[in-house]
Amino acid sequence: MQPTKSTYYLPVSGMESEHCALIVDKTLQNIPGVIEHAVEFNNRRAVVTVEGTDVLSKILESVSGLGYTIPTVKKSYPVLNMSCASCASSAQTVLGRQPGVIEASVNYGNGMAQLEYLSTMTSEAELKAALQVVGYDLMIEEETAQGDTLEDLQRKKYESLRKRTIWAIALSLPLVVLGMFFMEMLYVNYILWVLATPVVFVLGRQFFVGAWKQAKHGSSNMDTLVALSTGTAYLFSVFNTLFSDYWTSRGLEAHVYFEASAVVIAFILLGKLLEARAKNNTSSAIKQLIGLQPKTVTVINEGNPVEVPVASVQPDTILLVKPGEKIAVDGIVTEGSSFVDESMISGEPLPVEKQPGNAVFAGTINHKGSFRFRAQKVGGETVLAQIIKMVQDAQGSKAPVQKLVDKIAAVFVPVVMAIAVLSFGAWMIWGGENGFTHGLLAMVTVLVIACPCALGLATPTAIMVGVGRGAHNGILIKDAESLEKAREITAVVLDKTGTITIGKPKVVASKWFADESKELHDVLYTIEKSSEHPLADAMAGYHEKTANLIEGVTVEIQAGRGIEGTLADAVYCIGNEAMVTEKGIEIDKADKIWIDEQYLKAYTVVYFASMHKLIAAFAIADAVKESSLPAIKKLQKRGIDVYMLTGDNEQAAKAIAVQTGISRYKANFLPAEKANFVKELQGKGKIVAMVGDGINDSAALAQADISIAMGKGSDIALDVAKIALLSSDLSKIRQAMSLSRHTVLTIRQNLFWAFVYNLIGIPIAAGILYPVSGFLLNPMIAGAAMALSSVSVVTNSLRLKYKTISKLK
Repeated sequence: MQPTKSTYYLPVSGMESEHCALIVDKTLQNIPGVIEHAVEFNNRRAVVTVEGTDVLSKILESVSGLGYTIPTVKKSYPVLNMSCASCASSAQTVLGRQPGVIEASVNYGNGMAQLEYLSTMTSEAELKAALQVVGYDLMIEEETAQGDTLEDLQRKKYESLRKRTIWAIALSLPLVVLGMFFMEMLYVNYILWVLATPVVFVLGRQFFVGAWKQAKHGSSNMDTLVALSTGTAYLFSVFNTLFSDYWTSRGLEAHVYFEASAVVIAFILLGKLLEARAKNNTSSAIKQLIGLQPKTVTVINEGNPVEVPVASVQPDTILLVKPGEKIAVDGIVTEGSSFVDESMISGEPLPVEKQPGNAVFAGTINHKGSFRFRAQKVGGETVLAQIIKMVQDAQGSKAPVQKLVDKIAAVFVPVVMAIAVLSFGAWMIWGGENGFTHGLLAMVTVLVIACPCALGLATPTAIMVGVGRGAHNGILIKDAESLEKAREITAVVLDKTGTITIGKPKVVASKWFADESKELHDVLYTIEKSSEHPLADAMAGYHEKTANLIEGVTVEIQAGRGIEGTLADAVYCIGNEAMVTEKGIEIDKADKIWIDEQYLKAYTVVYFASMHKLIAAFAIADAVKESSLPAIKKLQKRGIDVYMLTGDNEQAAKAIAVQTGISRYKANFLPAEKANFVKELQGKGKIVAMVGDGINDSAALAQADISIAMGKGSDIALDVAKIALLSSDLSKIRQAMSLSRHTVLTIRQNLFWAFVYNLIGIPIAAGILYPVSGFLLNPMIAGAAMALSSVSVVTNSLRLKYKTISKLK
């Protein structure tokens, strides 16, 4: 089939001239699959005609690489009415084919679709309509706003499923008893018919409706298998009941399989019920996180405490927190003090003392004291809200191994249907006088026992539980790929300040080499206040009682060196020795003696100089975290190479390396050199994890195979990294690796059993054992086995949930 051509009108932002349009147009012509292209500068858009499925994503990537932007919408939506992994594959295909959709990924495990689309070409309503045509549904925001939440729908669906399951079992029990012990009773076939009909067509209606919707569009899913198998058994039984003479006149018995069709429906409903309950448990981490935020808060209004809904809290509102209450939003303590349990978001068990000036976070629990705080971040901006979104995105992402499973799931049902028909044909040819009956039974049993659900649930359920366990222990994993890959780490590269050390350095000594003045203090203080670097914080903190902020100072950050500030015509620099040397500033021998003494004490020395001379130097010390030494030793014990990179001087780096037992370290490293070092290790075949917390680590974090940011680090580091450690405890790296190993082990176990189940079950169902042992599998047993296969996979994933992560080896 020839690939279809499609024309798209893509808005391009950032084009400021015809030259920009020319650059974009030239790039488009080099993208494979682009047939025609034109860039209209006046309309700020590109008109492209493409051929192929993934050309749009290549266009987006190429245009973004030029510095321009094609605005897209990235959003997750719940997908309703999916019954198996084939449904997820089918829904993903339908969404991916809609005009304007850049990328579509549907996860059966959590029932979510992650979509990226052009809002100028399609809309939520159009995507929803496209899914409804094939029997699924997309829950869009407008519906959730009306209160018909996903949780409500799932609860209603679960209750409906539970009722239908109970009724199906209740009606199937007499069917089994009659079928086993009273087959000679008068009119027994008609009694079985009456009892089986409501089970198959009322309680099992969903399977026939789903199969019909799929058939109308030439596709199939698990509903197709169930409808075909139970429908065939039912219709064959009806024929034998009404026209039994057809068989008896030929010397054959007119068997009926009403009980088989009903019991299979009952077992599959029971399996779906158990699966739904188990899947609900896999997302308990999200529910626990959401449950951390209270629904109401106490605000101080004109001096009086007033209880209001948390949704009405705005920034700068003063809130009162009483003993034992949950904190609702992020803010700064203004009055009172207490100890706060932050273990829910950081994983740290010890309560943290909060006094005026300290930050408090939504979702944490106040202990015995009472305090007031000023709200800073509310709603979706709180740390808790960001954690919830991060966990949801990670749970919805797909591990690399899932791609293979998706391909298998997409062809699974048609292949099973072909095997069922072939087994029927084989029985008809070689089955002798009972060939038709046995062939029919074999065909029904093959359709019943085949289970794409177990395959579809194997990976996503393990990922959901693994990501949830990580979040519960202060390890935020942003995507499934990082969780899967973390177990392969062979080298860990650590930044020094804020990663190995506490990250709260203090000035311990200072020396002025020029005349000390209030103006110089003010200049130094003003320049340092403009930086977020921990050393700048230490310098600013040291001078805040003796200096004031002044106006007219402009600053320029020099990555890996320091800061340069300008006041009127005077230029000052504050930074390391390399910065001073590059500026050509000479250091007197007498001054050098004092500086060397500080280096010998393993202090970090910060220079303050004008363009002509050194003005002062400051010795800064930063203590090593208590957890760093044991964490590094345990990594080394597992055969992992540990490196330390720092922009600090050789002496300070050596002192920290000795304290922590790191034999491989590099000092005076610039940000680009850190990234190159990571690349060099990767060139030697190492799987590298970079651990950092600052802006200067972001390039190395982006280069590493696994990027890990300290939770108290810069926003850029947290944004780039795929794993964030909320407690800044290095021992969490080992826990993340252990969690990865156990999650991958669980995925492999799940996939093994899912594949083995189908590989063994389908041939037995087809009657492969009959020639040697006379054994032919009963469809009812096949139905029970199919139901239990999905439940066993989800239950195996849940085992990960009950492991104590600190004890993972």
